[in-house]
Amino acid sequence: MASLYFHCITNPQEHLLGRPLFESRESQKTPLLQGLYCNPRVSEFRNPSGGLLHGKREGRLRISACIATDAAERTSVANGVGVDLGFDRSSRGVMEAERKYFLRNYARTPVVFVKGEGCKLYDVEGKEYLDLTAGIAVNALGHGDPAWLKAVTEQAATLTHVSNVFHTVPQVKLAKRLVESSFADKVFFANSGTEANEAAIKFARKYQQTLRSAKEENATEFISFTNSFHGRTMGALALTSKEKYRTPFEPVMPGVKFVEFGNVEATKKAVQSGKTAAIFVEPVQGEGGIYSATRDFLKELRTLCDAAGALLVFDEVQCGLGRTGYLWAHQMYDVQPDIMTLAKPLAGGLPIGAVLLTDKVAGTIGPGDHGSTFAGGPLVCHAALAVLDRIQAPGFLESVTSKGHYLKSLLTEKLGKNAHVKEIRGSGLLVGVELDVPAARMVDAALRAGLLILTAGKGNILRLAPPLIISQEELEQAVDILSTCIPALDEQK
Repeated sequence: MASLYFHCITNPQEHLLGRPLFESRESQKTPLLQGLYCNPRVSEFRNPSGGLLHGKREGRLRISACIATDAAERTSVANGVGVDLGFDRSSRGVMEAERKYFLRNYARTPVVFVKGEGCKLYDVEGKEYLDLTAGIAVNALGHGDPAWLKAVTEQAATLTHVSNVFHTVPQVKLAKRLVESSFADKVFFANSGTEANEAAIKFARKYQQTLRSAKEENATEFISFTNSFHGRTMGALALTSKEKYRTPFEPVMPGVKFVEFGNVEATKKAVQSGKTAAIFVEPVQGEGGIYSATRDFLKELRTLCDAAGALLVFDEVQCGLGRTGYLWAHQMYDVQPDIMTLAKPLAGGLPIGAVLLTDKVAGTIGPGDHGSTFAGGPLVCHAALAVLDRIQAPGFLESVTSKGHYLKSLLTEKLGKNAHVKEIRGSGLLVGVELDVPAARMVDAALRAGLLILTAGKGNILRLAPPLIISQEELEQAVDILSTCIPALDEQK
């Protein structure tokens, strides 16, 4: 059979992106076929017609993906000219394609990422960025953590999905781990934070329905707080305070009262026995502006719920799982909920949500009351166990606390005297810098300088939520960049 000799070549930028180029040299005058697929485990190349092209790779670069190219998009390969790999190498090309094919519901930042490693991301042009967003507080272990990657690849090669019609080992192991590490007695898995909160709404309603006699009116109302964010599906949206999120989709779920976050007296007036089913609260508000509850406030919520027969629900989708330096944010306050919702960092970047419940709530939920096809599959649960192994390792949470203090001290030293900076606050590695002007110009300047940050609140708060593995040196680098970008706040639009 005719064969081709392949020589894998790279330059620093291509190696950085993990995008090998190939030179080819014809053997027996056989032309290059229309598509080539490389198998990283063997030195073979296949084409769509099924013929085998025996090849040999040289150099140290390991191919980590299968690549297909189209002849029409490929440059000439005669005499060792490089082969185009079949995707547009420019950010502009990708963004133009996104505008053409994707629903216009995201106001995306104009950058296209192709690779991540630790706390660094790389765009298609090879530029490096220091990531203080962690995928909106999702990538707690950064990008490409070796133990997490090993867990994902091993489980993917073993069993990925069977649905909740059947039992699987990773799901049970993760449920056991979460129960043994928390206040909870039972766990329900979902696919996201908003799904977890939707489940918590249903569980609270079912709990109240079970408690009341046939003659009594069920408690169906909920209390939420200003600056809250619980999700974008209809029930969770109804609990979210920002009107701009709710208004286009009204009427949303009725029966929600919004109370000023931290205001005990106003909450006392809002809670009604026989009407209030549950209080939803984030111990540390993320999207709302990095506002931490006080111990007295959460303790009073616990007392009010107990007196009214309502449930206390802690939404720890963003602030939970080590983000504050505690495994659970509510541990800072020594207050336990009846229900807690989790999501973002739990599976290290794979989609998962969880609802943790006490027996008194779980005992009212029966088969068919709620469910999900994908939730708690073997792949995501095995990944989540790897994340918990790291977060619960000795010294890890202490390091988050220490780095959080260090980050705030650096920010205070280098930004705190600027007239636009009103407050620097937060817990652990969830930190907010409140400004008296919109933060967007500083976010844009940081992007140009190779730093990724978020906004929060009304757009006037810089939200810093880096991977929990970030080093002190990287924190110093980040704050140095921020200090050079802060003059952007004075620029005229």
